[in-house]
Amino acid sequence: MAVNCVGQCVYVKLGALFYVERVMKYADRILIEGLEVRTVIGIFDWEREIRQTVRLDMEIAWDISKAVASDEIEDTLNYKAVAKRLISFIEASSFGLIESLAESCATIILDEFDVPWLRLKLSKPGAVRGSENVAVVIERGGTEPVAATIRV
Repeated sequence: MAVNCVGQCVYVKLGALFYVERVMKYADRILIEGLEVRTVIGIFDWEREIRQTVRLDMEIAWDISKAVASDEIEDTLNYKAVAKRLISFIEASSFGLIESLAESCATIILDEFDVPWLRLKLSKPGAVRGSENVAVVIERGGTEPVAATIRV
């Protein structure tokens, strides 16, 4: 089997054919932890009339080597800009489910900041009596198809 694959490859056999995916590996991460924003969130009528706190924790893949060499903000992910964009979006939004809000936040980060991969945890403190909080964790980005089929 001859495959020209840049990066790490995963070979998946499907019937008589092999499919190849390049698995993106990112060693560097930028973390934004405990970002709290007040918004309208929830499915109950009373929740639609108040603002509640949601908390975001993000792990964002980013190659920091250029920023390390230059020590310039232009050469890295501007995490203040990411936080400000999400705060603005979340404060102005109104979602029923934390799942939907988390997906919208992930899409903003991936699309507007050209991020290759992220893990986002969105928590709703006090959502369930007796618990500290309820949360959803999503991962987006990170793989892309390299080749359709390979003959063996």
